[in-house]
Amino acid sequence: MAIPPSSYRLQIRPAFDLYAAADVCDYLATLGASAVYLSPLLPSARGSDHGYDVIAFDTVDPQRGGIDGWTRLLAGARSRALDVIVDIVPNHTGVADAAQNKAWWDVLKAGRSSAYAHWFDIDWARGRLLLPVLGDDFDDSQLEVVDDAAPNGSGRKLPELRYFEHRFPIADGTGPGVGDSAADVHARQHYELVSYRRADTEQNYRRFFAVTSLAGLRVEDESVFDATHQQIARWMRDDGIAGLRVDHPDGLADPLGYANRLRALAGDDAWLLVEKILETGEELPQEWPVDGTTGYDALTEVSEVFLDHTAEPVLDALYRELTGDQRTAVEHVQAGKRDGVETILQAEVSRLARLVPGVERAGEALAELLVAFPVYRSYLPTGAHELAMAMERARAARPDLADAIDALAPRLSDPADELCSRFQQTSGAVMAKGVEDTAFYRYTRFVALNEVGGDPARFGLDLAGFHRAQWRRCEIAARGMTTLSTHDTKRGEDVRARLAVLSELPADWADLARQLMSAAPLTDAPFAYLMWQTFAGVGFIGRDRMHAYAEKAMREAATSTTWTAPDEQFESAVHAVVDAAYDDATVHDPLATFVDRITPYGRSNSLAQKLVQLTMPGIPDVYQGTELWEDSLVDPDNRRAVDFHARRALLDRLDESGDPPPIDASGAAKLWVVSRALRLRRDWPDLFDGYAPLTAAGAAADHALAYDRGGVITVATRLPVGLERSGGWGETSIDLGGPATDVITGRKIAREVALAELLDTYPVALLVR
Repeated sequence: MAIPPSSYRLQIRPAFDLYAAADVCDYLATLGASAVYLSPLLPSARGSDHGYDVIAFDTVDPQRGGIDGWTRLLAGARSRALDVIVDIVPNHTGVADAAQNKAWWDVLKAGRSSAYAHWFDIDWARGRLLLPVLGDDFDDSQLEVVDDAAPNGSGRKLPELRYFEHRFPIADGTGPGVGDSAADVHARQHYELVSYRRADTEQNYRRFFAVTSLAGLRVEDESVFDATHQQIARWMRDDGIAGLRVDHPDGLADPLGYANRLRALAGDDAWLLVEKILETGEELPQEWPVDGTTGYDALTEVSEVFLDHTAEPVLDALYRELTGDQRTAVEHVQAGKRDGVETILQAEVSRLARLVPGVERAGEALAELLVAFPVYRSYLPTGAHELAMAMERARAARPDLADAIDALAPRLSDPADELCSRFQQTSGAVMAKGVEDTAFYRYTRFVALNEVGGDPARFGLDLAGFHRAQWRRCEIAARGMTTLSTHDTKRGEDVRARLAVLSELPADWADLARQLMSAAPLTDAPFAYLMWQTFAGVGFIGRDRMHAYAEKAMREAATSTTWTAPDEQFESAVHAVVDAAYDDATVHDPLATFVDRITPYGRSNSLAQKLVQLTMPGIPDVYQGTELWEDSLVDPDNRRAVDFHARRALLDRLDESGDPPPIDASGAAKLWVVSRALRLRRDWPDLFDGYAPLTAAGAAADHALAYDRGGVITVATRLPVGLERSGGWGETSIDLGGPATDVITGRKIAREVALAELLDTYPVALLVR
C-alpha cells in the first residue's frame, strides 16, 4: 500500500463519534485529503474526550461508535478513496476508575498472583500498591464496604471497598468479619489507599509522566504486546488500514524492540509514525523501522523561517525590562527540569536510586544527570554521546557528585541494565514536564517559540538554514509527517503566524506592552507578559476561553500559583486582568487597535506557512478545522468542536465560483489555498519527489521563500511588514525554469516573472511547470 499524499486529523469523541466522522469523509475527499487520521479508538475511560486513557484492547470504544461505527467509517472512507490512519497508545492504560479496567481491577484484587500483574511496571518490593486518591480531610469513616455487581459483568454480588465515587475490589478471603471496620478490610488488601500528595514522592508504579491515573504498560513483554494489540492487529490484517501513529514511544522500555514488533504486525507497506519530539539538531534513530515522526520538527522549521531574527536583541531587552527576568532560555529549562525531578517526578528518581543502593548520593547524582540531559532520551547504544554530554555537564555543575556519577556511569551505559533502561524512560518525562509544561510558561520572551519541539533560545531561521533542513528532510524523513497544529500544540498555527508579526514591529510592540503592563499590572511580570502576547496572537476570543487558558497557563508555570495549592488572591488578579482587556477602555482600545493593525500581516504569514507546510518534503497533515483561520490555544481549547457543515458549504461555493476569494475574516482564502494544495498533492504526487531551492533576484529577494519539489514550485512571502516598508517587491523577479500555471489563481506564468505580478492577489503561489 502506498503512503497517502496527505492526511486530515479528526478528534473522535462521544460528541463526534465514528458515525459523524463517516459523514465527514465526503468533505475531506472534496477538500483534497488522501487519508482520514483518527485519534485513539480503543475503549477509554467513560466520558474521555481525548481517548488517551485506554482501558481495554480488544474492540472499538462503544462511546466512540463501536464496531458498527468503525464499519461505517471504513465504508465512508473507502467510498471516497480515503486511507485510514489510527492513533494508538502503547505506553499506558487508564486507571482512574479501577472498575472500568479489567486488568487493573484484577491486579488490585489478586496482587502479584494476578494473571495481569506482569502487564504493569509495579515495584512490589515497596510493599502494597499505592493508590493516591485520598483527600486532605480523609478519615477512616469515609471508607465503606458495600456489595455490588462485579465489574466483569457476572452479576454476582461481591463486596467492594468504596471511597466516595472510587471503587476498589476486595481480595478473596479478606472481606469483613465480625466486628471488622472498612479500615480493617482495607489493611488486608494488595493495595493501599494513600493521600494524593504522596503520588509524586512515593508512587510505586510507573506512570505516564506524573499522571497517576495513567499506569505504564510493559509492552516489552511479548505476551503483553500481543494482548494489548488485539484490535490493532485486526485493523491491519482484516480492515486494511494504511497506518498507525504511535503515541509517546519515549515512555517505552525498548522503543526499538517495540517498533520492530509493530512493523512485523503492520506489514512492510504500512505507514508508521512516532510521536517523537526531536530537539534542535537531533534526528530519529535510523535503525527504527518507522517512516518518521508526527511533524513537530517540521513545525519548528516552518514557524522559524517566518520570524525576523534581527529583532531578537530588541525583544530580548524588552523582556528583561518589563519582567526583570535575567535568566536565559537554557537556565529556565534547567530550572524547570530541576523542579520536575524534585517535585512531581521525585518518585521516579527515587525508584532509580533504589537500583543502586551501594552508590552514595545516588539520588542526587541521578537527578543532576536528568537535569543535564540534552534531549528527551537516548536509545542506547544509539545516543551514547548524549549520555556522555549529560555526565560532563553534571560533573561540571556539581563537582561534589563526580564520584557518584562515575560510579553510575558503567550501569547507565549498559542497555541490558535495568537502571539504564529506566533512566532512559525517566529522562523523557523530565524533559516533557520540566520544559514544555513548566519552562515554556515561565520564560516568556517570545511565546511563539515556546512550542512542542521548539527552541525558545533560537530566534528564527534564515532562508539558507531552512533550505538545508529540507535537503536533509528529503534524505531521512521524506515519508514522515509535517504539521503546523496538533491536539498537543501550545497555540494554534495562525496564532503563531500573527505573533511572528511582532518580530517585525518590535518598537511598536514594546510601546504597547509597556502601556498594558502598566495599566493592568500583575505581581508575576513574566506571566503578565505571556498573557499580553497571547491577546496579541488570538485577539478577543470568547472570554470564557481566555479565562480557562489563563488558569491553566498560570498553574503550569507554578511560579505564583499551582494546581495543588492555588493562590486565590493571585488567580483573582489574573482573571481581573483578563476582564480588563475586554472591559477597560484604557486597556482594550490600544490593544484592539494593535491587533487590527497586525491582522493582515498575520494572515499573510498564515497563508505562507500553510502552503509551505503542505508542499515541503514529507507528508502533510491538516489538523481538524485549520483549513480556516485557527485561533486555538493549548488543550482542551484546541479540541473544540469543528463546524464541518459550514466548511463544506463554503468549499462548495468556492469551487462553484472558481475564483480565489478575498483575504478576509471568513478564512475562505486559507480554505482555497489548502484545498488547491491538497488536491495537487493527491492528483500529482510524482511532482513532489525532490527539493531544489529557488532564489529570487532583486532588492526584496530575502522576502521570497521559494523551492521546486520536482515539477511543483512554491513561492511564499515572508516578513510582510518589512516588504511593505521597503516599497514592496519592486523589480524583484524569480526564474521558474520554464512556463508554469499557478493553481491558486489559475494564471499562466512565463518562465521569469516579477514577484509583484505573481503575488498580486495572494502572498503565495503554487505553480506547476
